[in-house]
Amino acid sequence: MLSSFEWLIAMRYLRARRSEGFISVIAWFSLLGIALGVATLIIVMSVMNGFRQELLGRILGLNGHISVYAEAGGFTDYDDLAAAIRDLRDVTAVYPIVEGQVMVTHRGSTRGAVVRGVRMADLRQRPILADNINLGTLDNPDEGLVIGQRLAEQMAVTVGDELSIISPQGRVTAFGSVPRVGTFPVAAIFEVGMYEYDSSFVFMPIEMAQAYFQFPGAASALEVFLTSPDRAPSLVPDLYRVLGDRGGRILEWQRANAGFFNAIQVERNVMFLILTLIILVAAFNVISSLIMLVKDKGRDIAILRTMGATRGMIMRVFLIAGASIGVIGTTLGFAIGLAIANNIEVIRQWIQGMTGTELFAAEIYFLSQLPAEVDPAEVAMVVMMALGLSFLATLYPSWRAARIDPAEALRYE
Repeated sequence: MLSSFEWLIAMRYLRARRSEGFISVIAWFSLLGIALGVATLIIVMSVMNGFRQELLGRILGLNGHISVYAEAGGFTDYDDLAAAIRDLRDVTAVYPIVEGQVMVTHRGSTRGAVVRGVRMADLRQRPILADNINLGTLDNPDEGLVIGQRLAEQMAVTVGDELSIISPQGRVTAFGSVPRVGTFPVAAIFEVGMYEYDSSFVFMPIEMAQAYFQFPGAASALEVFLTSPDRAPSLVPDLYRVLGDRGGRILEWQRANAGFFNAIQVERNVMFLILTLIILVAAFNVISSLIMLVKDKGRDIAILRTMGATRGMIMRVFLIAGASIGVIGTTLGFAIGLAIANNIEVIRQWIQGMTGTELFAAEIYFLSQLPAEVDPAEVAMVVMMALGLSFLATLYPSWRAARIDPAEALRYE
């Protein structure tokens, strides 16, 4: 048990007199260093988690967990195939699509885009789209195109305007290949908050897409949604069995986005290692401040020993002093980190308003808002690591204090 005597001496040593002010300053900077490291690590890890979850939610909200691509000519019996796939375990929905790369033009503006022909009833079942319609409606299945907000801004179009779509797969005529061109009205404008989709995705009724891409009565792919995205790889063999001799290619979301999410994971790990060094440097500051404190208090330690204090008591005094710096710094960093992580978007907007600069460009970071998701397990790991390093930093100075020989320390006094 720690006695009140040990706490009293330890707290007294942390409140240095004027002549010992330099040691106290080092101790305060050690405390702030630990707090800064813990707060920064919590904030960065939360933002990286939020970034990954937001991207994953948006990618899997618009794309199936598994995509089943047809060979040339498409799936002519896509309704029967979709029904067979729905009977598989863990499958919640199957949507036929007709997909193609196009150029969209309007009054001299030209952009590349991806057109997906879908049933509007299927589109209404996707909350990420149905709940984020800014203009227009999805109620009329034959009205026209559903485009992203940023694409609408780039092309200067709104609901009711017409967009021209040009397909690189042209029509063969007697005079050679002629690009396929179609003009369609804009029925609705969505904004899901991911730049790539808001600026380059165009949805149209599947019948309209079949006619435009020359897939009469067929679908170029099926999008399969599961109860859990992580179960996608285990379902691939069953899907190939259902396909049978139809042929085709199956691609689960992990492989389709492997490079992207692997890059995020690598960046996350590197940031964790780099920011851990902040806490490590602060721990070394704790060592240096305690060593200086032990050297400065050598005479006091010797007097305490002659008054009956044991080596263990002296060691515990400096353990308490050093651990107090670590505990206070970690607690402060924990509070600051959670406060900022939970209000990161508000803080970003405030800084942007103050400085007039854009801190989180959607064109670069894919998302229009700065996300953060606090993982309690990761926060606990950061806190335990900071406390552990702080405690380890106190061991050597405390051992040195306990080894001081009273006779040697008081010889020239």
